[in-house]
Amino acid sequence: MRRICSFRSCLSSCFALAVVLALSFATADPVSAQVNFDRPGSDYARVPVPSGDPVVCALQCERDRRCHAWSFNYPAVSDDEAVCWLKNTVPPRIHSNCCVSGVRGAGVVEPRNSTYEFETDRLGGDYRGIEVAPDPKGETCKTACDADNKCRAWTYARPGYIGKSARCYLKDRVKPPRRKPGFISGVVR
Repeated sequence: MRRICSFRSCLSSCFALAVVLALSFATADPVSAQVNFDRPGSDYARVPVPSGDPVVCALQCERDRRCHAWSFNYPAVSDDEAVCWLKNTVPPRIHSNCCVSGVRGAGVVEPRNSTYEFETDRLGGDYRGIEVAPDPKGETCKTACDADNKCRAWTYARPGYIGKSARCYLKDRVKPPRRKPGFISGVVR
């Protein structure tokens, strides 16, 4: 009787296959929502999001079996309120500062780095508030803080979260960060 493979060689082959699969998944980009991307088309539902939180849109898609992808529009981009568009296919994504988009199962992962704290407010310590142009990363607010020796931290509010315009708050104290949709903060000194 002929053996197809010995136990030891089959085990070695399975281990090698597992390593190859693990490496291929490790080098691939993790599945997550794409900040500053839209997925136009294939809309079957428009859902207002009074909280202005993209996580609510991702959860709406998770709970609806018809949903394959979603796009969240920040307030003042599409309407006076944030809007979630549920999609029955996965349209290609396009760069757009209006939105956060994702596919079912992806959740929402905001970019993290040491300069920008997305979906974060540092409540308190404000000594100056200014109206600024809409900015997907809050760069204008960070630049204003960098240029002011009194400023130690900043918070940028997207249009539609405090008023129709984008606002920048310069702070003379570093306060603890709090998760808050529609806000971007940072510490400079």
